[in-house]
Amino acid sequence: MKADRITRVNELIRRELGLQLYRVVNRPDFNPAAVTFTHVLTSVDLRSSRVLASVLGDLPEQERMLRILKLHRVDFQKAIRDHIVLRYTPHLHFVLDHSVEQGDHVLQLLNQMEENGDVTPQEDSPEEPPP
Repeated sequence: MKADRITRVNELIRRELGLQLYRVVNRPDFNPAAVTFTHVLTSVDLRSSRVLASVLGDLPEQERMLRILKLHRVDFQKAIRDHIVLRYTPHLHFVLDHSVEQGDHVLQLLNQMEENGDVTPQEDSPEEPPP
């Protein structure tokens, strides 16, 4: 299967999971607005998908929300089966994605460096290259 097809499948699954999040998980102790499915990585044979989920909150809260997502894995797979036409419905594996937090941390460090005068702030418009 070509890489561009896998990319399309990954995006379709990610979008469907986002749509189904509010329908599948109906629990008072779960805040679906705190969950974002950032990436889906599907195997070439379409048998399994690793779903990277970014969850707002501290680490214990993130792990609790991830456990709830894992409890509803079968429901998410049924929704994928019903709404996306694939040869196989992939087995979903939910994993915490810390890339957003890491990006925020890097931006905070850069802002601190700019405030301390260690780095000069960059202009939004590109500068003219030297002749």
